[in-house]
Amino acid sequence: EFSPAGQFTDNSLEPGQKYSYRLIAYNRARGDSLVYLGSTLTKAQWFDMDKLSQLILLVLICGAILYYIFSARRGKELFIRRISGLDSMDEAIGRATEKGKPILFVPGISDLGDIQTIAALNILSHLAYKSAEYGTELLVPCRFSMVLSAARETVKDAYLKAGRPDAYREDNIFYVTDDQFGFVAGVDGIMLREQPAANFFLGAFWAESLILTETGFGTGAIQTAGTGQPHQIPFFVVSCDYTLIGEELYAASAYISRDAQQLGSLKGHDFGKLLVIVLVLFGVVMEMIGAGWFKRFFEGGN
Repeated sequence: EFSPAGQFTDNSLEPGQKYSYRLIAYNRARGDSLVYLGSTLTKAQWFDMDKLSQLILLVLICGAILYYIFSARRGKELFIRRISGLDSMDEAIGRATEKGKPILFVPGISDLGDIQTIAALNILSHLAYKSAEYGTELLVPCRFSMVLSAARETVKDAYLKAGRPDAYREDNIFYVTDDQFGFVAGVDGIMLREQPAANFFLGAFWAESLILTETGFGTGAIQTAGTGQPHQIPFFVVSCDYTLIGEELYAASAYISRDAQQLGSLKGHDFGKLLVIVLVLFGVVMEMIGAGWFKRFFEGGN
């Protein structure tokens, strides 16, 4: 098998065997040819040195994540920029309280195994705490039974922390259906009947995102949305008042929960992004001055 660079790769070799090759090079201009003979002994390699650059990057990023996690566990304060969407949440709860209307929180349409659902439930804890403080009704429709159980425990714990366990209503966190668009139809019906003053759509969403937010827009509610699904973000941006874009959903979850693992992972990934940006800029400079070794190193020696 010949590569574009003219290198020959034999994929049928076995370790510990001696192989001999004969290469015939033809010169069409002169009409003659040259014969090259060579032999080699194959041996197994524990590590492909062509992947050394990837190993270095992996060690640096993983090391940064572990460093920040352990730093957060030791009590070190890690700075995370406050996202404007978090301020909108308090504003929306205040408006619902003034109008005497409920808050609707939809934790996505994925099961508990989706990290977006976990992030949504962390934010739900903050909203439930605020709704308990203000005495505002909180409605949480769920698509899956596991999410239902987790959401009930989250809201109950938040009400206990707020000192209002008597205000907790288990029936306000309820199961709708496993069917995707059946669930959407049920949530739309809740918005039209209950007329919540604030809608929160946080978690994993797919084709139903615009159906939900259009209905909420029609009822005049303040809407805050957030998802890690890139294809659904534009629909949330045009139909909601505030949108947590992509990783902002996880950043908001870490900011609210102050969990060491979430904070450390977030800071470690930020370090990885910064490292990649620096390497790209440095690589551009190296190419401009003709130092091709830097590019070859990250290409695996090709």
